[in-house]
Amino acid sequence: MNRNKKVSLSTRLLILLFVLCGLGIFFVLESSAVESFSRYGHQYHYVLRQLQWLGVGVLAFIVGWLTPVKFWKKLSPLFYVMGLLMMLLVFIPSIGVEINGARRWFVIGGISFQPVELFKVGLVLFFSSWLLKHQRILPLFSSLMVPMAILLLQPDFGSLLVVLFTAFCLYFVGGGSIKKLSPFVLGFGLILILAVVFSPYRVRRVQTFLNPESDPLGASFQIRQITLALGSGGLWGRGLGNSQQKYAFIPEASSDSIFAIVAEEVGFVGSLVIILLFMYYFYTLLQVSQSLKDGSYSQLLISGLLILVAGQTLLNLGAIVALVPLTGLPLPFFSYGGSSLISLLFLNGVGYKIAKEVKS
Repeated sequence: MNRNKKVSLSTRLLILLFVLCGLGIFFVLESSAVESFSRYGHQYHYVLRQLQWLGVGVLAFIVGWLTPVKFWKKLSPLFYVMGLLMMLLVFIPSIGVEINGARRWFVIGGISFQPVELFKVGLVLFFSSWLLKHQRILPLFSSLMVPMAILLLQPDFGSLLVVLFTAFCLYFVGGGSIKKLSPFVLGFGLILILAVVFSPYRVRRVQTFLNPESDPLGASFQIRQITLALGSGGLWGRGLGNSQQKYAFIPEASSDSIFAIVAEEVGFVGSLVIILLFMYYFYTLLQVSQSLKDGSYSQLLISGLLILVAGQTLLNLGAIVALVPLTGLPLPFFSYGGSSLISLLFLNGVGYKIAKEVKS
């Protein structure tokens, strides 16, 4: 690989991150303006807060970029354990916050944080290191049981799916055997099915997914309003700022369901452009991965970043277009909230450093 190609990959990654984050800020403003005005008397509260998170995320990106990759490899077990401990904090009444029946956040000093996003960083850093020496499936299974139990208790089914998807795909990329992996995937799948069957809340989510018209003013309200937003967008959209569904019709309009507002305003064509930007970002990460030595820590880390962001993006968009039940997952770089944005930018900072150091 020549030097121009190396510069092209890292520069392309940086430009794509700039564009995706910029679009995310714009659509947070678009989707949150009504709610912001009704709660705070002006339309800029949420976008200003998101800009603050973006500033912190840029600092995290710079830390990831300027720090040697071997440093993160050395600290990866600490990141993993720290992520687990922080997820447990949500169950402490004086720290954890319950929202809509789920305990996924904690508040310290007036700042809320969703610790599973830090755990996802620890997962990628730690498994990329661990899989260099081990492809044993039983320790992998055992290491996932604790986070699985925590996420089921919170509950955070969407994040659990992303964690399992990332771990299993990384195991395969790291040289693990599909034959050995398959029984454990089936075992985890059975656990997830039982978790749905014995949870009335999750059963309602599945029923809503299978029959969106069953309770249009109750359990089906959100997916019905999302569908209306997608349909009213048409080919070219209503136009920027002209969304009707953001007027308190779609719950979580600026976070989990933000792409419905995007599709309503820019239509099928604009939505396709944004999806293609995501795909180009994934393709760039794939090219960086393919340029690295197979089985190296950097190669597994870049692969983990790709798997994590792609999996979460697919689940979010799949829920928006009713291909899968609503999961409550944020859309990377777009959804309102600092936890996901900061964590993703940090991992991308590490990825950017790797991309700049790619050698033939």
